[in-house]
Amino acid sequence: MKSAATTTIQGELSIGVEAIFPFLFQELQQSTKASQQNCRAVAMRIAAEVYRICHESKRIQASGSVENSAMALAKHRLQQCLRYYQLGSNRGRVELHSTLSAIIYRYINPPQRQLSYQGRLTVIEDFLQSFYLEALNAFRRENQLEASYRPQTLLELAEYMAFTERYGKRRIPLPGRQQQLIILRAQTFSQQQPPETCVDIEQAAEGSGNEADGSWEDPAVQQLRTAMATQPEPEAQEETLRSVVIAELMNYLEERQQNDCADYFALRLQDLSAQEIETILGLTPRQRDYLQQRFKYHLIRFALLHRWELVHEWLEADLHTNLGLTPQQWQVYTEQLDEKQRCLLELKQQGQPDERIAKTLGLSMAQLQKRWFKILEQAWEIRNSLVSGSTASTNE
Repeated sequence: MKSAATTTIQGELSIGVEAIFPFLFQELQQSTKASQQNCRAVAMRIAAEVYRICHESKRIQASGSVENSAMALAKHRLQQCLRYYQLGSNRGRVELHSTLSAIIYRYINPPQRQLSYQGRLTVIEDFLQSFYLEALNAFRRENQLEASYRPQTLLELAEYMAFTERYGKRRIPLPGRQQQLIILRAQTFSQQQPPETCVDIEQAAEGSGNEADGSWEDPAVQQLRTAMATQPEPEAQEETLRSVVIAELMNYLEERQQNDCADYFALRLQDLSAQEIETILGLTPRQRDYLQQRFKYHLIRFALLHRWELVHEWLEADLHTNLGLTPQQWQVYTEQLDEKQRCLLELKQQGQPDERIAKTLGLSMAQLQKRWFKILEQAWEIRNSLVSGSTASTNE
């Protein structure tokens, strides 16, 4: 029996892109360790989607280069899938979760509630769990798969994660504008959140509620007791650090009333082009360039001064690893520092508090911060010169 994807492919051969499926099949076999059957099924689904989009898109049909558009789209879909495949199951989930969290962070704001940073992350976590299920159902529906289908292999999981990212970023036409699907879902989810409920922690823990007033049977109390009684699994450090850095940077920008920089940052996290960002924010190229420079200024201040320890821990470039420099680079780097800078660096590596370091070096706190900023900036420049060379990863 032929699959629905096969039927779709054979029905669309008239658009002249029949070479796409063999190309995808061959690339998946060469780039993954998946079985031949698994590669064939995934290649079928990607090819069927490409054929459908090219057939339904008036822009592509009117372009006069349907074959080129179809092949470019197929390669893009393939690279998305392979990227998640290469990340693996755990890191792929972290990357997807962080990407989607960054998009919706500013839109998760339940009415009449002033959420803390940690509270907002909790709501985001709840929302994304339901969104992943919605994406899975959409994946089944659009690929005409059985209702019981679930990704079983690493390649199938990578295919689903790539689809989920695209699904969340789909643009939904609204009166006078377009909005990403996941943002609309997040806004609806926020509005449906119940008001905050005050619960006495000690009362919930000890079970001393007044049964007469019904407080013990309150669902919030029951939920809190269940959570307190359950031993949570330790959260993967890699999964939290990137999300924490993104959320902290968003808070940093909003606290300084740099909301336009926060909007720009959210769009940059979605890998949008400069032209797309200009269209969404209603900016001219010159205005967008100015905004980009202003964001860069705040980003550097955040990374090298405000939360330098958090950022360097995430980059695996903290003081315990010589700021991410190789032994040869570290030697050259420290030789470039003056005596006071080297002493400051040594005291930082010893874990001395800033107040004691400032007193030891005879500096004010402002002078200390300024010198430390310069020290980190020099190391940052050396690391950037390393990763921007010929050996830099294409996925930086």
